[in-house]
Amino acid sequence: MRRYLDRDRLALIAAVLAPLAVTAMLVPFRVSFSNTNSALILVVVVVAVAIIGNRVAGALAALSAAVWFTFFLAPPYDEFVIGKAADVTTAVLLLVVGLAVSQLAAHARRLKVVAITDSRYLGQIHDTARLAQSGASANAVATKVREQLVDLLQLRGCRFEYGTLLGHPPRLESDGSIATGRTHWNVERHGLPPQEIELRASGGGTLYGRFLLQPSPGSVPTLEARLVAVTLADQVGAVYDAERSAGGAR
Repeated sequence: MRRYLDRDRLALIAAVLAPLAVTAMLVPFRVSFSNTNSALILVVVVVAVAIIGNRVAGALAALSAAVWFTFFLAPPYDEFVIGKAADVTTAVLLLVVGLAVSQLAAHARRLKVVAITDSRYLGQIHDTARLAQSGASANAVATKVREQLVDLLQLRGCRFEYGTLLGHPPRLESDGSIATGRTHWNVERHGLPPQEIELRASGGGTLYGRFLLQPSPGSVPTLEARLVAVTLADQVGAVYDAERSAGGAR
């Protein structure tokens, strides 16, 4: 027990200091090295902290990474201010992806299994982040994620509804479980529910819409795949939120 307490304490210290140290190392290259690549490096730092620690350490590392990215790497430099809308999006995605991936890592500390057995999971998260940074609209990112979800969860189909929450379909929750009313559906035993499943896309505390998932008969996506699906939906919400914030700033 003491060994785990010591490891968690070490992880909390690393959560504060590791993103700061890595970001400081990137400062000499901040003009020539893209901020998207810098953000991906910081996500790796968050994952490392979450693997050795727990959920709290992973969340703290994600917050620390976003703060120091803003201060050191986003112009105007050495200020807690971001001057470009693209860098706002990068900072938001860094925080969202860092938080989501830290949850994956902290869940029974099994991120190594996810990365080794199916490296496309993290690849899909990174691909979506890169698309957001390419200047694509939030609608385009939602379309990309819709295609990813069909493959990831073995769906017959999937559609995105902006700003809509009609009805009460089963809902894919942030922990990868599926809520049906006040109970939870046993995916491992029964597969996905036969009806459409709701996966919400939120960002900055605002709900922007939902994906409606149409399961294939007999499909049993793993918990890791469901958690990645939640992460992808969160990225869509973050892009919509950044797009709205950029529009308001103008």
